[in-house]
Amino acid sequence: MEEKLLGIVAKANSFLADYILIILLVGTGLFFTFKTKFVQIRCFGEGMKKVFGNIKLSGGKQSGGLSSFQALATAIAAQVGTGNIVGASGAILVGGPGAIFWMWVIAFLGMATIYAEATLAQETREVDANGEVHGGPVYYMKKAFKGGFGKFLAVFFSIATILALGFMGTMVQSNSIAESCNTAFGVPGWVVGLILAIVSAFIFLGGIQRIASVTEKLVPIMACIFLLGGFAVLAVNIKYVPTTFGLIFKYAFTPDALIGGGIGYALKTAISQGAKRGLFSNEAGMGSTPHAHAQAKVEKPHDQGVVAMVGVFIDTFVVLTVTALVVITMLYAKDGAVLNGLTEDAYISATSGDAAIVSKTSAMQMAIGSAFGTNFGNIFVAICLLFFAYSTVIGWNFFGKVNVQYLFKNSKIAVAVYSIIAIVFIFLGTLVSNNLVWEMTDFFNYLMVLPNVIALIALWKIVVKNSKSNKK
Repeated sequence: MEEKLLGIVAKANSFLADYILIILLVGTGLFFTFKTKFVQIRCFGEGMKKVFGNIKLSGGKQSGGLSSFQALATAIAAQVGTGNIVGASGAILVGGPGAIFWMWVIAFLGMATIYAEATLAQETREVDANGEVHGGPVYYMKKAFKGGFGKFLAVFFSIATILALGFMGTMVQSNSIAESCNTAFGVPGWVVGLILAIVSAFIFLGGIQRIASVTEKLVPIMACIFLLGGFAVLAVNIKYVPTTFGLIFKYAFTPDALIGGGIGYALKTAISQGAKRGLFSNEAGMGSTPHAHAQAKVEKPHDQGVVAMVGVFIDTFVVLTVTALVVITMLYAKDGAVLNGLTEDAYISATSGDAAIVSKTSAMQMAIGSAFGTNFGNIFVAICLLFFAYSTVIGWNFFGKVNVQYLFKNSKIAVAVYSIIAIVFIFLGTLVSNNLVWEMTDFFNYLMVLPNVIALIALWKIVVKNSKSNKK
């Protein structure tokens, strides 16, 4: 049953990722890049100043929303997850090192897209009688299309988001945590799942303020630890880094030399892997992070738009790139797995001659392990993945909750039922097939993109108007 379901979902995902997703992500990114006159370049410095100029790890409890940094931390908590470690490694193994180049392209364009998302989330957010802020794609979808079509898009998006992030997405995160912890510590998956479920119950039931309190402390710390480990590996193998960059650019345009088949097939594979794993990593265009950016207390929507762009930059051009460089350096440039014609089936170290199975989950562990020892690599990545993946669980649960509130008119019973089901899915994620979980999550992620992009394009004039608001 599981194998049949995997085959069906994988085939649907292949069509969506290879054609529709690429057109939507690239097209939307190009559209807003030119319409805003390259806002991701013009306003990048402004965004960096707003994020790092007044950074605090304890923003305190806010009345009527979150601080701008708390909103960004919640968004990055969702963005920086298994996509940065497992997703990047999987893209490399399937699409070759060149897939990372296309991830960079998608991220650059995605910075303009996420500017539009965050700006519109601020423009259309609502504040209820109790001072609670409600915002996200469903609110700008209703503004974009009055009447039945707008309501249809909002309901469709809400259901897809609840399934993709609140349920299926959390399974991906817990599955990756369980697998890495089992490799590093020998802990059974169900034990890991039980612990995650208990901790999740405490945080989920505490509301957005508790979530923000956790993410604003967790995100900077987890990112620094991971980056230090990655830079240490690259420093030890500094002489291979130029070759690594060479492989990324070489196989971005001639992937057939590695993947096999004709140039058309190979290039499509490399680009589609970059697109779908880029979406899973930085989430630009998916409509997830606007839920967090809508909560920010800022002077004008443009302010949070430029902050949101920094989130994509940190996620892809910093964290994901470090993962890619480490994996490609250790498994391709240094040990020559590419020259041996090996991809996801087996990996043979050129230095030690040891053979091992390499997968998207184990690639980073093996890469760091080859520099500092297998045990250290397994433990280090397991700990980093625990923080990364769990922070994503926290962020995604909140995004799903916003849509439950929209569908059920802020019903506390509905939110409680949603939270309980989400906790069950976290536990179940540690017990099911890794491949099936990823394919199911990808499928519902793609469904989120469709209505979100339609609404963004419809409201482009509002985005352009805001992109000019920083001019004196």
